[in-house]
Amino acid sequence: MTIGTRTITVGIDGSRASLDAADWAAREAGRRRLPLRLLHAGPNPVVPARIPDVDVPAGRTRSALDRAAIQLSYAHPALDIIARTTDTPAVPALLAEAAEAETLVLGSRGFTGFAGFLIGSVALAVAAGAEHPVVLVRAGELPEDERMPTVDGTPPSAAPYLPVVLGLDLDHPADDLIRYAFDTAAVRSAPLHVVHTWTLPPLRGFAPGVPLPGDTAEREDGKRNVLTSTLQSWRHKFPETPVSEQVVYGHPGHHLLKASTRAGLLVIGRRSDEGLGRAAHSLIHHATCPVAVVPHN
Repeated sequence: MTIGTRTITVGIDGSRASLDAADWAAREAGRRRLPLRLLHAGPNPVVPARIPDVDVPAGRTRSALDRAAIQLSYAHPALDIIARTTDTPAVPALLAEAAEAETLVLGSRGFTGFAGFLIGSVALAVAAGAEHPVVLVRAGELPEDERMPTVDGTPPSAAPYLPVVLGLDLDHPADDLIRYAFDTAAVRSAPLHVVHTWTLPPLRGFAPGVPLPGDTAEREDGKRNVLTSTLQSWRHKFPETPVSEQVVYGHPGHHLLKASTRAGLLVIGRRSDEGLGRAAHSLIHHATCPVAVVPHN
């Protein structure tokens, strides 16, 4: 992907979830100083438009894409917004966009308007197959939800950002995943909280080399050292980003869901040659903040 094609792209289908996702995408584009691209996929194409000069033929009712583009141009006047449509079905169209965009943003509860798809199935299919990061934004997400609560009269827009939480598998500590998390925290001037979860293999009687429960403290200390070592070079690359580390015993879905209640964004990885695992599905459906799914080798 060349610098000239870097965009934040969001899928628009007219649902409340997709419009909330578009607002989140606009804020992310502003933070990263990138253009915002709006895409409507499916039948009944409308005239492509560049904002603020939306070309709406006389006598035609504004489409969901038109309305979203106009609303966003008013809310984010400094943002370069490009709106376009395609009659290609939603999943292949969005996967093609994800190959070009720096980040693709989707409403995690939306895309009910495409015939033949159940609620959320388009978003899940795209997150499972996209070449670049996909952020899933829940319906009802507001700008203040990604910032610290204010109690002293400070405007919500001036409050510090909540932490970015990264779920990291130390068996596959992919650079693309870690880079995305650090960069995302940096553009927000937000802290980064890195969580690694682990479990013991199941015991079936005594087997040489299989750790017993009494070994857990030693194993956890070892994993904590590995995590610190893995993040050391990234701390040097992003010296202004506060980083906290947590190694915890248990399944990732449970602990990352818990961490998401205090986060502005949850970042998880996906092997490029695999789909979404059970933990990823659980996080996408139940996390209380947007979830970024980052593919990696």
